[in-house]
Amino acid sequence: MQDKVDRHLAQRGGDWTTIEDPLDVAAVASQLSGGDVLLMECATMWLSNHLFADHDLAAETDALLAAFAACPAEIVVVTNETGLGIVPENAVARRFREAQGRFNIALSARADCVVLVAAGLPLVLKGAL
Repeated sequence: MQDKVDRHLAQRGGDWTTIEDPLDVAAVASQLSGGDVLLMECATMWLSNHLFADHDLAAETDALLAAFAACPAEIVVVTNETGLGIVPENAVARRFREAQGRFNIALSARADCVVLVAAGLPLVLKGAL
């Protein structure tokens, strides 16, 4: 995971401020102003962190969505579509898949633009780039 983070930091360059907060993105969003841009990468990892910390996923999702609604910054969220494959055989994976699907639905309902990227190709599902 650290190699992935290091690669992303190198790709973005020095103009980015990186804040690594695996659980409390809502607190990060609450500190931003109108000229800022928040890139949350990624919502799937954030949700899995809460799952494995045994937090209430619905409550954490609601709190994050409320923080996003109150945040004056531009927000870009990277997430994964977890519902395109087979249904997982174990209960934890099924719980995660369902929670991620609900979270993605809630994010996209509030978003101005939603883009699905498959095989490196962007498909605009909502709004415009």
